[in-house]
Amino acid sequence: MDSLEEPRHKIRRYNGPSVRDRRFEGCHLSLSQDRRVQLSVTAERAILVAVLLPNTSADLHDPLGELASLAHTAGATPVERVVQQRKSIDPGTYIGRGKAEEIAAIVKALEADVVLFDNDMLPNHLRELEKICDCKILDRSELILDIFATRARTREAQLQVALAQLEYTYPRLRHMWSHLERIGAGAGAGVGARGPGEMQLEIDRRLVRTRISELKSRIADVQARKTREVSARKQEHFTVSLVGYTNAGKSTLFNTLTGADTFVEDKLFATLDTKTRTWRLAAAHSALVSDTVGFVRDLPHHLVASFKATLEEATHADLLLILVDVSHPHALKQLQSVQRVLVEIGCGEQPAMLLINKIDAVASPDDLAFWRLTFPDALAISARHGNGVGVLGEAVLKQMLGQNLQARIAVPLDDPRGITFLEKFAVIKARDYESRTGEVVFDVDISQRIMDQIYNHVRRPTIIESVPAGGNFIGKARSVRTLIPEKLQADGARQNGNA
Repeated sequence: MDSLEEPRHKIRRYNGPSVRDRRFEGCHLSLSQDRRVQLSVTAERAILVAVLLPNTSADLHDPLGELASLAHTAGATPVERVVQQRKSIDPGTYIGRGKAEEIAAIVKALEADVVLFDNDMLPNHLRELEKICDCKILDRSELILDIFATRARTREAQLQVALAQLEYTYPRLRHMWSHLERIGAGAGAGVGARGPGEMQLEIDRRLVRTRISELKSRIADVQARKTREVSARKQEHFTVSLVGYTNAGKSTLFNTLTGADTFVEDKLFATLDTKTRTWRLAAAHSALVSDTVGFVRDLPHHLVASFKATLEEATHADLLLILVDVSHPHALKQLQSVQRVLVEIGCGEQPAMLLINKIDAVASPDDLAFWRLTFPDALAISARHGNGVGVLGEAVLKQMLGQNLQARIAVPLDDPRGITFLEKFAVIKARDYESRTGEVVFDVDISQRIMDQIYNHVRRPTIIESVPAGGNFIGKARSVRTLIPEKLQADGARQNGNA
């Protein structure tokens, strides 16, 4: 086999089982000390492994497709793929001794640096496989954590990643450290310190518990502040959140709608930090639109919990725009995963519109016809080229304004701010300065949203009359829980159960 060029990043070779190491210098660790050593796979040669169990949620036609994308995002180079079907996991090695030895032979033949599993594994599985394969073993959660750690930019995202890493690491301490340091001066003495006879593993566990408690407290403060910020914005603005499977085109659409320059890359989890910008919908109307972190199937629960603050925009948004990449061969499964996560975080009843994105990249017109037939209310767009964005803006504006009303509203003459508000956001049909002393009475066509905001902008308004204009309001939004037809939801659950 031809040798590859030496990678730009120096790779520390594996020197035996369980060489993952973490050093604590006291309870008050800095954020930089929360990095997990030896879990990065940047520039390493990787073997990809999927174990298909009866309840698997993986795509049976391409069980390693998503893991390959995750490995590419992390910077690894896949050199071989291994798929195994089992009725149950092996208690010792997860995949069985024979299959483990087979993978060990592949590792040696291809000079692989790491084996990546598309499954979540117990610490003893990782330990035994490392002994047999003589290389680094990472499961699905570890790989996603590694990607999140490299992508986190803001302080908020870094705190959330640090918490998720420590919560994942804590139950695995016994198998993740090969040597344990002696108790140091930083740990203190007296109450809470059992003296030099205490096992270092217990000290490490106590330090991790302390750090987890600190991070949870700081993230709780962040989440409380975020909740206040979002609530304050909702009083003045209509809020929209872009959500969807990772790499579905959310950041591209965000840039198209707002003219922002958010980082876009054809990799999973290119965006971790929520960004919010103004989206001009009409001359007098605008909304605040937020770009959020993407989802994947089987997203680790500790990651979902840690990123509640990041997802705060979605949980409190007036409208969710759910993007699905219809050019992807497993677009429907991805949409089902997104719906599942949104319901988990409390967004099941949120109003949502489905956007079928990347219509310019669909391989066959029949694929697009399926989506149009199955989801008649969905809007077809191309975020990159701007196709359908105008229609999307009109649909969101209609959803934002809601039911149109015919109303008579009296406003004090000495409230120029209130008069200006009505003249800007309502259609004035008539003005009456005589029927009420010190007030002007407007006959207006006004939307339900503007009517709801009138008490925030008009001093002592009097709603004399208000009746719906025309028929009942019908928008394209529906709840997240009912976004996918029941038959498709049942079929997806049945396929997972029979896989």
